[in-house]
Amino acid sequence: MTSLSTHVLDTERGMPAPGVRVTLYRGERALAEALTEHNGRITDLGGGALENGTYRLEFELTTYLAAQGRAAPFLQRVLLEFRVDASQPHYHVPLLITAYACTSYLGS
Repeated sequence: MTSLSTHVLDTERGMPAPGVRVTLYRGERALAEALTEHNGRITDLGGGALENGTYRLEFELTTYLAAQGRAAPFLQRVLLEFRVDASQPHYHVPLLITAYACTSYLGS
């Protein structure tokens, strides 16, 4: 089976983003949900049990920004849909955010 981790970095502040709620979906079914730790990471979302298929990560930004005393003037939630090949042992999906922009990539 394949494991999944994520890392949220607040590039506007130049720091990790703790307390971002991340939910993993397969289709419309929520499989797992967690908050990023103090270092902005979730090391194993989904319990290492991902099979072949298409998944979606939803990153809730409004609550995180509000906890920082910041408004969410543009981005409210970021959704990333990606395909898992279960022959790969691990997927790492980082997200870099500001209040107005984001970017992601397949990490290592």
